Amino acid sequence: MAPQPVEPPGATPGRTLARLAALHGVATSYSPAPGRTATVSADAVVAALAALGVDASSEEAARAALAAGERQRAERLLPPTVVRFLGEDPPAALTALPPGTRLRVDTEQGEERTIADDLPPGVHRLTATAPGGRAGRAHLIVAPPRLPVPTGRSHGLLVQLYSLLSRRSWGMGDLGDLAELAGWAGRTLGAGFVQVNPLHAAVPGSPTDPSPYRPSSRRFPDPVHLRVENVPGYASVAGHERMRSLLAEAAALRAAVLERGALIDRDAVWRLKRQALEMVHQVRLEPGRRAAYEAFLAEQGQELEDHATWCALAEVHGSDWRTWPAGLRDPRSAETARARHELRDRVGFHRRLAWLTDLQLAEARRAAGEAGMDIGIVHDLAVGVHPQGADAWAQQEYYAAGMSVGAPPDAFNARGQDWDLPPWRPDRLAASGYAPFRRLLRALLRSAGALRIDHVMGLFRLWWIPRGRPPTEGTYVRYDADAMLALLVLEASRAGAVVIGEDLGTVEPGVREALRERGVLGTSVLWFERDWDGDGRPLPPERWRAGCLATATNHDLPPTAARLTGEHVTLRHRLGLLTRPLEQERAEAAADTAEWLALLAALGLLHGPGTEQCAVPEEEAIQAVHRFLARTPARMVGLWLPDAVGDRRPQNLPGTWDQYPNWRLPMADAQGRPVTLEDLAASPRVRALADVLRSGVRDGGGAEQGGLKRAETA
Repeated sequence: MAPQPVEPPGATPGRTLARLAALHGVATSYSPAPGRTATVSADAVVAALAALGVDASSEEAARAALAAGERQRAERLLPPTVVRFLGEDPPAALTALPPGTRLRVDTEQGEERTIADDLPPGVHRLTATAPGGRAGRAHLIVAPPRLPVPTGRSHGLLVQLYSLLSRRSWGMGDLGDLAELAGWAGRTLGAGFVQVNPLHAAVPGSPTDPSPYRPSSRRFPDPVHLRVENVPGYASVAGHERMRSLLAEAAALRAAVLERGALIDRDAVWRLKRQALEMVHQVRLEPGRRAAYEAFLAEQGQELEDHATWCALAEVHGSDWRTWPAGLRDPRSAETARARHELRDRVGFHRRLAWLTDLQLAEARRAAGEAGMDIGIVHDLAVGVHPQGADAWAQQEYYAAGMSVGAPPDAFNARGQDWDLPPWRPDRLAASGYAPFRRLLRALLRSAGALRIDHVMGLFRLWWIPRGRPPTEGTYVRYDADAMLALLVLEASRAGAVVIGEDLGTVEPGVREALRERGVLGTSVLWFERDWDGDGRPLPPERWRAGCLATATNHDLPPTAARLTGEHVTLRHRLGLLTRPLEQERAEAAADTAEWLALLAALGLLHGPGTEQCAVPEEEAIQAVHRFLARTPARMVGLWLPDAVGDRRPQNLPGTWDQYPNWRLPMADAQGRPVTLEDLAASPRVRALADVLRSGVRDGGGAEQGGLKRAETA
């Protein structure tokens, strides 16, 4: 007789399955809102357990897995990873050891120490030997208790780099533009930071997925952002006829975007840059640069070799590794080693691109520092990677097969969300001492003054959806937040970097408190800051949290000009995204805006003639919004750069794909005319709004400006 299912399809998990799920951090229920509990289906629990290597397909299998798991836990002397924050009580994993257990620590510096010593921060090896001879080994993460935070208050710019073209760009903004923007903003606007979208490597192909939040690799940046003319060796080929032809094509691509209303075409930009970079690649490196390049290769090691190999294989077999010949789907196979050798020229080309991009990222960071920015470039870490891409291929053992990350149904999306990103397996991460996460952080912090973490709640838990099933049929899987936060604090402290967590939306109780305890700043967006525990009205500035980056909007939300006029509702209506009648949506949006404008007026933040009336001039209203932000205690106050020029269009409209040109719009003024970096620097409107922030942050905070410190409170 075939084994019976542990539960009928879609049923509520039974007691055995619930205990097994709890043992492996898989939720059988969750709270979508205060006072409400939703039950997860047995199917979702069984699928999540299967992705963790646990068989719960029948009652018999679930009982066997539960017995094995509980026995293993009882016999284990140490968990795979132990966390110790300096200056705090020892973790329970150590205090629960049998009396007389000997503990030895082999530090990452190569020293042998005892647990009683003043251990240096790092990821060490811990060996425990109990009196009866039973032994256990674990990774020991030793971290400072808190991250460095800004000593004072800072204002800065937020921009999607691809959207800001200069007269030198090849059809989209690049790292040369970022360096110029940082230098100008620091010196002229007194800005302390520039935050950009994720610059992770994209999945190549035609068409490329334009979203910077679904990358091929989070570990390596995308060479499409290179300023070709700044690459070492370019001068040697600049006069060649083919290079002159490529420059002419790049100028035509730029003109199409800036002058003829074309969308940003990442594929077209990369086709031109790849050809130009292949020419430069033929130029022999000078001895000093060759030494620097070889040092970079040694530092990046196997991960860079894997990334470059995937890029070379994708040129031959297509960008979805899951469709490659069977032997090539395994990065450690003999077939892959043979292909790497056969494609060694292309592998070498892609290795070189990673180095060149690293150099220009460092140059942008240097430009920010030389311009006096106290924080500098804020890089963005996407929540996951594309299932077709390089990371998913090279790190297969760390990803949960057959699963996708998303979000459960909530008040804003009754169907939930599926982001089509494979999740990391928490058990494999723990067994490795979180090595992939640590290497990822180190890579991003090489060129960052601060790091923004998209969906920071993912350090605690993620919503896993079985592939092919709707988001409603998923469940939460828990991660070791202490270990993830300890590594975040460790690596950011070593880099002297600030960390900002994007904690918008539904946040599990205790998460914001845990992040605040470790010095991670939150994200506060004006339109969402209301007294949700009281009368629901706009939250006055003095009641905002200090430990945050405060903004009026971001890349997933309407620009402020559109929100003030209600154009964001009209856009969603035109695309068929409204779930209620248009007039009802318009009335609600208008009432929301009116409440905020009333508060701004009551606080005396609306200046100029006519601002006491209902029809507030747009530019003045936008300035008033930013006067309000500056009056909050927020340590960082960000200006969404399109707001400075009156742009009406969101860069991304969640819930759309082909209906809207997500991630492909150049920054534009109120009339929809693209605004270049040169236009921006000459704009009185931009200067006026930046002055509002500079004077408000300086006068409103009363804190000393500049620098970082290990603060006691966020």
